[in-house]
Amino acid sequence: MQVIAHAGLHCTDEDRVIKCLLKNRALFSGIGTIVPPPGRYRKLLHQTLNALSEGTPTPDAREILLDAILEGDEADRLLISHEDLFGIDNMAPARSMLYPRASARLTELRSLLPEDPIELFFAIRNPATFLPDLLKRSKFDDMVQLTRGEDPRVYRWSHMVAQLRHDHPDMPLTIWCNEDTPLIWAQIIREMAGLNPGTKIKGGFDLLGEIMSKEGMKRFRAYLKQHPVMTEVQKRRVMTAFLDKYARDDMIEEEFDLPGWTEELIDELTEIYDEDVYEIARMPGVNFILP
Repeated sequence: MQVIAHAGLHCTDEDRVIKCLLKNRALFSGIGTIVPPPGRYRKLLHQTLNALSEGTPTPDAREILLDAILEGDEADRLLISHEDLFGIDNMAPARSMLYPRASARLTELRSLLPEDPIELFFAIRNPATFLPDLLKRSKFDDMVQLTRGEDPRVYRWSHMVAQLRHDHPDMPLTIWCNEDTPLIWAQIIREMAGLNPGTKIKGGFDLLGEIMSKEGMKRFRAYLKQHPVMTEVQKRRVMTAFLDKYARDDMIEEEFDLPGWTEELIDELTEIYDEDVYEIARMPGVNFILP
């Protein structure tokens, strides 16, 4: 059985992926793809992985976990989503890295499911916005506590991805920029489910609707009806054109109010992130979805 693990990293997904996947359960089941409700496995998986950090799984661990997740369903492809897959939010930045335990957690997951090939999906986000949002949801009072005093310029997603590639060279990785998600949303869902390109899904424009005005979405959908045959590239160009005119400023503009976080620092972090994205997209074994 193929296991598709969506590590919905903190402050990137907010369960949008699993909600969209669940909307399309009937469609997916026709090709042997199962989307179990997250309540079946998140707590159990988190507890099991934590226990595995101090030992090895019992011989029946896989059977117990899959019985709880599938509840008798037969699956060729299993989709799971868990924002704590790489660790809890309070430990996301540590030891000069983002999610330094990501590779170890995958090792534990693979020991739990030794018979099942795993494919990993996740989004990355500009640390200039990721770290402030992470601070808001963490137990810490300020950025110094969250980063353990580290300079935010040290954080590179490429360091984590390079470690994953080194330790798990046979595991396919699909990565994208969180900032691009509204434009590539349908492709992300199709690739996770194993659907052919262009297959219609429910909720393919849900994220676009979050950042575009109601009038813009109305006009956008009318335009699609008038032009029913378009490639994915053409659709994204149309989305971009409509966003240029109808984007909601309150949804796309970030406000910063952190001591020491100047415009110069934010610009520098963004430049570092852009270079980091370019490096990750060129890594062998990484399927990087571009808008």
